[in-house]
Amino acid sequence: MLVLLPPSETKSDGGAGGPLDLDALSFPELTPLRRKLADALVTLAGDVPASLRALELSERQHHEVHRNAALLTSPTAPALSRYTGVLYDALDQKSLTKTEKSRADGRLGVASALFGVVRAGDPIPAYRLSGGSTLPGVGALGALWRPELEPVLRAADELVVDMRSGAYAALARVPAAVVVKVIMPNGKTVSHHNKAYKGRLARVLATAQREPSTVAGLVRTGTAAGLIIRQTGDRAVDLVVMD
Repeated sequence: MLVLLPPSETKSDGGAGGPLDLDALSFPELTPLRRKLADALVTLAGDVPASLRALELSERQHHEVHRNAALLTSPTAPALSRYTGVLYDALDQKSLTKTEKSRADGRLGVASALFGVVRAGDPIPAYRLSGGSTLPGVGALGALWRPELEPVLRAADELVVDMRSGAYAALARVPAAVVVKVIMPNGKTVSHHNKAYKGRLARVLATAQREPSTVAGLVRTGTAAGLIIRQTGDRAVDLVVMD
């Protein structure tokens, strides 16, 4: 199973790993484009005003540009601990046991504007780049990633569970993936609880003793953990918010 999570704009600092090694990341087919984007991001960071414009940052976010400038030399940390925010707080990777962490590393993936997709245990540095960005001299990320990332994800010989947000789902279509939608009991979609509930489901799927291999298995696993989750189509499930 591969659970595709959205990334977060916010990321933790530091890390105990050495500098970024693109060849060490999962999905090596993506290495050439990863290298191209990393080099472009570092080059762009040499021009702070241009970086702020391209990345749609405010003057108070200079530190994000400095992170990009040090992209190839700064320490790395596992992706699951690098990304922060509501979804990752709910997933709570710090509380995972050694066995659960090993399962999570094999089952969770994080969509990324810079790396395409990485596994939970892949060592990455802090950076700033959004899915909807256009890098000067390189182009719009969607147009760059789709021809590279779609074949990789479509070739996944496992159940793919898609929890990505819109900007990152646009980087690669995965028709065979099971799409998770968070809804209220009345059927309306929600925004406030969306990330937290996806984080809860991600934790359940990542740590379950028996790894789901079908949509029905996914529903059973979530239900057994106390979540209200319903299959609504061959490749669609609703996760119901109850608080």
